[in-house]
Amino acid sequence: MEPQELTTLLTLYYEAKPDPENPLERVAFGTSGHRGTSLKATFTEAHVVAIAQAIADLRESFGASGPIFLAKDTHALSEPAWATALSVLAANGLEVLIDQGYTPTPLVSLAILEHNAKSPAKADGILLTPSHNPPEDGGLKYNPPTGGPADTRITKAIEARANALLREGLKGVKRLPLKEALSRAKPFDFAGLYVEKVQEVVDLEAIRASGLRLGVDPLGGASLGVWERLAEAYGLNLEVVNRTIDPTFRFMPPDHDGKIRMDCSSPYAMAGLLALKDRYDLAIGNDPDADRHGIVTPRGLMNPNHYLAAALHHLLTTRAWPGAKAGKTAVTSALLDRVAGELGREVYETPVGFKYFVEGLLQSRLGFGGEESAGASFLRQDGRPFSTDKDGILLGLLAAEIMARRGQAPDELYETLVERLGRPHYARKDLPVTPEAKARLSELTLEAVGKEVAGEPILRVLTRAPGNGEPLGGLKVVTENAWFAVRPSGTEDIVKVYAESFRGEEHLKAVLEAAMALVARLLA
Repeated sequence: MEPQELTTLLTLYYEAKPDPENPLERVAFGTSGHRGTSLKATFTEAHVVAIAQAIADLRESFGASGPIFLAKDTHALSEPAWATALSVLAANGLEVLIDQGYTPTPLVSLAILEHNAKSPAKADGILLTPSHNPPEDGGLKYNPPTGGPADTRITKAIEARANALLREGLKGVKRLPLKEALSRAKPFDFAGLYVEKVQEVVDLEAIRASGLRLGVDPLGGASLGVWERLAEAYGLNLEVVNRTIDPTFRFMPPDHDGKIRMDCSSPYAMAGLLALKDRYDLAIGNDPDADRHGIVTPRGLMNPNHYLAAALHHLLTTRAWPGAKAGKTAVTSALLDRVAGELGREVYETPVGFKYFVEGLLQSRLGFGGEESAGASFLRQDGRPFSTDKDGILLGLLAAEIMARRGQAPDELYETLVERLGRPHYARKDLPVTPEAKARLSELTLEAVGKEVAGEPILRVLTRAPGNGEPLGGLKVVTENAWFAVRPSGTEDIVKVYAESFRGEEHLKAVLEAAMALVARLLA
């Protein structure tokens, strides 16, 4: 994004008026809040005003009657949206806790949980972030008193109220001038709380004593200050390799399709850190709101599924957590099932979306929750919840703990696991579809599948997640050594096809072809 494009983006944030009768321009919460861009009138001041007022109107029905935490990442639209939200929340008489700098998502989750453990007046939080999305995007996430992403009941209620306000021309909205709203807000040190409490979750003393050379690239995001404070507080041999904060993200290399994305699971986006990998024993990347992790060893960037398997094995062999299950989404590698099974632990499998792990982590029924898109969190060492949202900083520190305590990098631990449990081969394809075809795919039936896949009998056909019984929004087919899943996207006109095989690349190819053939038949 060039400077003149940034000016246009910010101008349209205030001037573009969404059409509430146009479905593309309404408030719509996907798996991680409402996202869009002012360039298409899908993320504007009007959207943020309406959502903030809807939350102020409804939060008591979600269990929140105490303060509300307000945070932002480094995207260009996050700053004005943060100011907009503050002006509405303060006008509604709410106690708003802020840090005028940048704040990662997991820090807000921790702040909510810490407050709510001590006070009957429960807190909640709003985050202005589109996560790893391109520089021109904006986003707003709401975390209720559970600390994690809001569930569908809550997001549907916010959507309905916000869209009603848009249709009424924002007549029911209260606002204050920003200067007055800032004077009413209370300062809160999100990073200080996180740095203090994270030693209860990972073995920072082992990391310090090991002297591991750690490199960190925040990818221009909100985790920069947190990593600097962690290094200072715990004496870590840690270097932040890129301190640049630039809302255009012009320093970022293009992703696989030529777009700029701050996706720390992409080797394209992580090219800068990968070029420096030989300087460090371990390097860590985060996206702008630090809810994702990228793990780099001297051998390169780890596949997110591979790291989750290594992380789960390490946690289940170093933490007690009696009875706690391992949470994974339906499209995360089945290697996690094999890791948990070998250690006598149950797996809790859910649809895509970290919101499905929140209650389990909050009640310590889940020791760990992870999804294939490089997002995870886990309990404190004593079994209490820490963050109930994805925590890329925590997963980076865990990788350092694995090296410090085991004397092997996470990818070396992964190799020992696959030697025993089988090596998975994993693929995902995105297919463009029309909205009508996407609707048909969301009604997939068991009869459409057949009896075998790539030479193996079908053991299970799932339209609901085995862990919580929630609809998968698609279909998953499981054989002894493979599986595939077909899932229409909730936010784009694409269908996502996932496949995995423990019988090699050729078998994976056959499984993926079977999945694609099923999609083609259904769309014919």
